Amino acid sequence: MKLLHREIFKELLKLFGLTVSCLLGLILIGRMLQLRSLFLSQNIGFFNILQLFFFLTPFFLLLVTPISTMLSVFLTFLRMSTDNELTALKANGVSLYKMLPAPVLFCTLCTLFTFGISFWGLSWGMDMFKTKLYHFARTHSKFALQPGVFNKEFPGFTFYAHQVDNEKGELKFAFVRDESVKGSSVVIVAPTAKIVSNPENAEVKLIFNKGKIFRQNNDELNILSFGSYSVKLDLGKLLGGFNFSEQKAKDMPFSRLREIRNDPSKAPYQTPRFHRKVDTEYFKRLTLPLGCIILGMFAIPIAYVFRGLKQQYGLLLSMGLFLVYYSMFSVGVSMGESGSIPPVYGLWAPNFLYIFVAVLGAKFANEERTFPLVEWIAHLRSKWLKVAS
Repeated sequence: MKLLHREIFKELLKLFGLTVSCLLGLILIGRMLQLRSLFLSQNIGFFNILQLFFFLTPFFLLLVTPISTMLSVFLTFLRMSTDNELTALKANGVSLYKMLPAPVLFCTLCTLFTFGISFWGLSWGMDMFKTKLYHFARTHSKFALQPGVFNKEFPGFTFYAHQVDNEKGELKFAFVRDESVKGSSVVIVAPTAKIVSNPENAEVKLIFNKGKIFRQNNDELNILSFGSYSVKLDLGKLLGGFNFSEQKAKDMPFSRLREIRNDPSKAPYQTPRFHRKVDTEYFKRLTLPLGCIILGMFAIPIAYVFRGLKQQYGLLLSMGLFLVYYSMFSVGVSMGESGSIPPVYGLWAPNFLYIFVAVLGAKFANEERTFPLVEWIAHLRSKWLKVAS
């Protein structure tokens, strides 16, 4: 039995690694195509792009791990059923329940791994993604000022400095033209200026010293002298409208979500919609990792029912069953955020439904019985074939 469990576990791990790699690769390629305009418009190198996608990996793994767990278990037991290994084991007195330790251990490990991502990895990845994106926008993008060159990359602004010290962030003979307000033009000129970065809010301030402001509004021109004047720039606009400062529930660590649920006054936005999003995200972080063990156990009786099915068709079948699960889950998220139903009901419903089918299916599979629904579908199919012939 130890040999049997070890071989089953090894096959599960191989399929899991292959499935996760393929799904992550497809998702990252799709995301890269979506952001291609951003990468082409800025001087962000290929290695830097890989860094950004690495920090997005926890977010994708939270979605990919449950389906990978289900596919691994389903394809393993489908292959054993197709090769008559399950029949041979049954003939030697090995029931389905005696084969469960390996898949249960595998699904439990996947569940714990996903809980780690849900509680800590997701927020860490998003924080690092924002930090790195800000750093690249600040140092690698076309907004990085060069001495003696007019920079028009930032929407509505034109920058110029005769001398630039990038290490100290100091500018000499600095010039800025602000046309962000329609119908007016503001020109700021100063002998010296300094660049001050604020990574927390992804902002850059240009502080001008002892200069003049030329403000033109239609035919009127005003000239003002100042001792110190600052221009605040949001680097998110340089990156296609990316909002660094907005706090989203899906980016928060699980402890922060729990804190807001216990004390709503600690929420950054006191709106009913934001509180609903916090509640929905809280239950999402709990239910989605549990989907690993639930979908894994659900896959075993399904593989028994569809024994003899070719693996390519089995792959399509398992993907379809997961699509049903994820569709129910997505509907629960949408209804929870809109306030149609409490999130606890909408997000736990798919898990309870699949648990019921998994327990009932395991009983039928161990007794080598077929679901009545499957028998009914097979009966209708044979009847339709007779009529067609």
